[in-house]
Amino acid sequence: MDDSQLLDFFKALADASRLKIIGLLAQESFTVEQLAAMLKLRPSTVSHHLARLSKAGLVSARAEGYYNLYRLETSKLETIARRMLSREALPAIAADVDLEAYDRKVLTDFSNPDGSLKTIPAQRKKLTVILCHIAKSFEPEVRYPEKEVNQILARFHQDTATLRRELVGAGLLERQRGEYWKVQGSGNRV
Repeated sequence: MDDSQLLDFFKALADASRLKIIGLLAQESFTVEQLAAMLKLRPSTVSHHLARLSKAGLVSARAEGYYNLYRLETSKLETIARRMLSREALPAIAADVDLEAYDRKVLTDFSNPDGSLKTIPAQRKKLTVILCHIAKSFEPEVRYPEKEVNQILARFHQDTATLRRELVGAGLLERQRGEYWKVQGSGNRV
């Protein structure tokens, strides 16, 4: 399902009257005049709503005498819903979104031109971005004495104790007997 089909589907459902029409047509077929009377709308308004629903493939009409009888295309509705809500389809909707934009913005907002931090963020989500960035300064499978960890962290901020504690607390560094090491796979953001 491409973006235009998805937009048509959501636009078709993005109106209370159209949702009521779908609810009524889910029970049985109706003419424009019947729907207009039940919904207390003008027939031209109902025709407009039916055209929107028809464009999305949710309703169809068949001639019966002088009138068109409208019915809900339940199989189409089920097919669209199933495809749209599949594990593969939902992420694909956001495929062209820049997932790292927020992280870059946080780094820009909290970093000086030399890469040091203006301040350590108080908000957890922003702090996590900063900590993941700092964790990239540590090599995997290398054990660092606390003195060396402090030297690395001092490049970012003078409060090395807070940074050390937060890196360990966030699961980005491990600590044992005065040695620190990078947790496998940590610091992959930004």
